[in-house]
Amino acid sequence: MSEIIKLSAAALAEKLRAGEVTSVEAVQAHLDRIAAVDGGERGVHAFLHVNAEEALAVAAEVDAIRAAGGAEAEALHPMAGVPIAVKDLIVTVGQPTTAASKMLEGWMSPYDATVIEKVRAAKLPMLGKTNLDEFAMGSSTEHSAYGNTRNPWDLDRIPGGSGGGSAAAVAAFEAPLALGTDTGGSIRQPGAVTGTVGVKPTYGSVSRYGAIAMASSLDQIGPVTRTVLDSAILHELIGGHDERDSTSLTDPVPSLVEAAKLGATGDLTGVRVGVIKELTGEGYEAGVQARFDESLALLAEAGAEIVEVHCPNFKYALGAYYLIMPSEVSSNLAKFDGVRYGQRVLPEEGPLTIERVMGSTRAAGFGDEVKRRIILGTYALSAGYYDAYYGSAQKVRTLVQRDFAAAFEQADVLVSPTSPNVAFEFGSKSDDPLAMYLNDVATIPANLAGVPGISVPGGLSEGLPVGIQFLAPAREDARVYRAGAALEKLLEDKWGGALIDQAPELAAAIEEGAAR
Repeated sequence: MSEIIKLSAAALAEKLRAGEVTSVEAVQAHLDRIAAVDGGERGVHAFLHVNAEEALAVAAEVDAIRAAGGAEAEALHPMAGVPIAVKDLIVTVGQPTTAASKMLEGWMSPYDATVIEKVRAAKLPMLGKTNLDEFAMGSSTEHSAYGNTRNPWDLDRIPGGSGGGSAAAVAAFEAPLALGTDTGGSIRQPGAVTGTVGVKPTYGSVSRYGAIAMASSLDQIGPVTRTVLDSAILHELIGGHDERDSTSLTDPVPSLVEAAKLGATGDLTGVRVGVIKELTGEGYEAGVQARFDESLALLAEAGAEIVEVHCPNFKYALGAYYLIMPSEVSSNLAKFDGVRYGQRVLPEEGPLTIERVMGSTRAAGFGDEVKRRIILGTYALSAGYYDAYYGSAQKVRTLVQRDFAAAFEQADVLVSPTSPNVAFEFGSKSDDPLAMYLNDVATIPANLAGVPGISVPGGLSEGLPVGIQFLAPAREDARVYRAGAALEKLLEDKWGGALIDQAPELAAAIEEGAAR
């Protein structure tokens, strides 16, 4: 394995600026890695589209600018030339954007998402588009119309979802950076089960313009990386106000990199860390709970004050989410009907009416999970049931927000396991949607309240990664970066290196699987 691809994004950027490595070399090394481990019957299958020609062209441009020197070279973004992968829910000019659905197979967007505009302006070569659960609906990336993504730690297990492709690409050293979207944990939960860092920013702090909407009041674009510092750097790059997004905050981007660097000292003196009683204990695997308890002990040794907080309405958050989210899904996906947007499938027989074309198109274009959520949401919004279901769920959402407000009066950040379990085997929960939905029990409250959250690697249980989640008040993203970086530092000191370096069999397992 090339040493280039094992570098963090920040370390790679330093070598690029120092002239020790060229961007073309870095991009080619990652493309070689993708070619080696992503394809084949047992490959990782993190990517749905590989953007090699454009990525190498951008890399060559960056190298030429740096070689020429002068004002243009000095004006380059510090991360210029560092490659990045993009979840295939974020529209990009020149690459297909499918949302992992047959409904959008081969679709080419005529415009870039705001975050993509910022990535292009900073001259980060885009390696390609990553796999996901169709239209971001799932917790395992088993609901993609184009096949499963495999967890690099164990190729027979899920990489989380919906953003399993982005997390797996980063974990498998196919990309140092990736973009994902988080509606109910779709960045943080994949981060937890793949041993990567995943961040859900404060709602509205990163533009959603150009992210295909699943549930508009919950969706948020965020970074996927291997270190907390890398996430902070990428978050600062993509953050900020966007007048094209009506929910975009006008706040300036906070100093997230400085917060991460402060946390990397390993000193949390004076920081109050609240343990959410409702997100621990029963329902969490013993190994997950053990790693969480060990992390708490390290935080206390670093000077943090550990307090227990109660959020009694969190027990209703899962139910509320699975009424609010499908309701918004039902509305947002109504446009994919074969008339206005999406593929068109004509009925095989009978009269050719708009209604029949819509029915044939949606039956063929959407997978089972998408249909399930559309039906559930349409029912919840129907006359006679709106107040009983959707209206009640919105009231619960308010109660969850109040629980957060009360908890943050007692603590600066809140902490919990990111997921109640480690990565499970393919197919083990496919026939039980309710069991699948429980994977998001710890991540959903943050989306309902719009607060920021980060998942950092917290150790191993039975040889598989466990994630630790920090949450902070809205607009206080810097707090989760400080706490996350501190735990990362404390655990690396304990382990003698990063979690991903504790699995020397990782690369061999991927390469062996891809060769079969």
